[in-house]
Amino acid sequence: MKKDAKKIVEALKRRYPDATCSLDFKTPFEMVVAVMLSAQCTDERVNKTTPDIFKKYSTPEDFANIDIELLEKLIHPCGFYKNKAKNIKACAKEIVKRFGGKVPQTMEELTSLPGVGRKSANVIMLEAFGKAEGIAVDTHCKRIANKMGLSKENEPEKIEQDLLKIFDKEDYKDINHLLVWHGRNTCIARNPKCEECPVKEMCDEYISVSKNKGGK
Repeated sequence: MKKDAKKIVEALKRRYPDATCSLDFKTPFEMVVAVMLSAQCTDERVNKTTPDIFKKYSTPEDFANIDIELLEKLIHPCGFYKNKAKNIKACAKEIVKRFGGKVPQTMEELTSLPGVGRKSANVIMLEAFGKAEGIAVDTHCKRIANKMGLSKENEPEKIEQDLLKIFDKEDYKDINHLLVWHGRNTCIARNPKCEECPVKEMCDEYISVSKNKGGK
């Protein structure tokens, strides 16, 4: 399995040489806000929404003191604005109170913040601090891991633990981006482009379907 994992990384890197994070940010805290807004929302929509916000509000102190109704209005285009506004403001307050206004850099500290789960923490650590200590399991990663047989689990944290055993730590940074790009461009949920897939020969679902069709 680890041998296939290395082949998967190499094949996806050839297909997506420019795979990077799609969220725009300038500071670690802007990354925190962007990640929280991206929940059940496209990165494209987040990137259209945050520039005007960050022109006036960009620090933890800014968001800790912002009027909650104003924040709801500003982030409204990203959906689920009431819950996101509540979490962003509460998170900002905690960062100011407990961490002196600086975004913490450990998994334990980040996941202790309101609205920051393990997936978000993995993204923040990688993009804001260059620390790839885990693999962010979003909907793309979950779908691909299950299809390829990399994990039979359904819970993101359990899927991540399976992936961490398969992929080398030196590949964590790349696989975080590669699986997202693969899910967006080829292994699309509703209409996967299996014949174009660079890793189809290592995909349990593709192999199974091919056998059922007589190997065609």
